[in-house]
Amino acid sequence: MNLEGRKIIVNKSTSELVKMLKNPEDYRGLMPDTLQNFEARDNGFKFGLKGMPEIALNIDEVSKDQVVLKSASSSLDFSLKGVMNAINENQTEVQLLFEGKFNPFIKMMVEKPLNTFIDNLTDNLEKL
Repeated sequence: MNLEGRKIIVNKSTSELVKMLKNPEDYRGLMPDTLQNFEARDNGFKFGLKGMPEIALNIDEVSKDQVVLKSASSSLDFSLKGVMNAINENQTEVQLLFEGKFNPFIKMMVEKPLNTFIDNLTDNLEKL
């Protein structure tokens, strides 16, 4: 299952965004309004949204133009990638890409909430 967020322009340099997205605590400000708990960890964070189970993510890969978050749970195999393209020194195009391996039943249950979650993250990134 692959989901793509819309491409947005963030008024920050690519290096500023990468620096921010390497810091687990900085994800708190990107979370949707339905956030009920958030716990930053050494290499990632755990969060809970209203009406959904808690999810733990690890910051898996960081480069100059992308940050990859992976599920910390072995029972759920997915990643969320933020791909960045510098427009100029103060603006960056960003797109969130979700890739998950789910059985058809799980996919049917999570597709709509995941799309909403990606839209919320995208909206909050755009406000930076």
